[in-house]
Amino acid sequence: MAIEVGSVLEGKVTGIKAFGAFVALPEGKNGLVHISEVSNSFVQDLNTVLKEGDTVKVKVLSIAEDGKIALSMKRLLPPEPRAEQRGNGGRGGYNNGAPRQNGGGRRGPRNEAPRVWQPKPTAQPENMSFEDMMSRFKSQSEDKLASLNTDNHNRRGGNGNRGRRK
Repeated sequence: MAIEVGSVLEGKVTGIKAFGAFVALPEGKNGLVHISEVSNSFVQDLNTVLKEGDTVKVKVLSIAEDGKIALSMKRLLPPEPRAEQRGNGGRGGYNNGAPRQNGGGRRGPRNEAPRVWQPKPTAQPENMSFEDMMSRFKSQSEDKLASLNTDNHNRRGGNGNRGRRK
């Protein structure tokens, strides 16, 4: 049987290095299984998965012009089941699985009213000192400015330099 790209062969592990395992193939040829092509899960150390002398099934990924043969063991394995997505579209983020507002887009549906800043409910002014009222006003102002800046930044596409010429 000739060694061709896509063929499945059986070979014997002849050497293990940090980057992969060398496999003796039929017809006296050798190939390399890169560490990333050994298993569906992360492999830190190949010595925990393979030993010299092991017989393995491999798939030929490529044959370089200089005769080097790239092999894979993981392409013959069934795919691992994917972890269940938690409502964040598979993306990282800080919403802890909570559904995104407005369906996840940058803007909500056209018939939805625009978001309007609302102050946080606080204690009644008659129970507060002047310093407390000033502190509350400053906090609310900063929150409102931050919200407005975020909205403007998102509308501009994030860079704020659109339309300017140099």
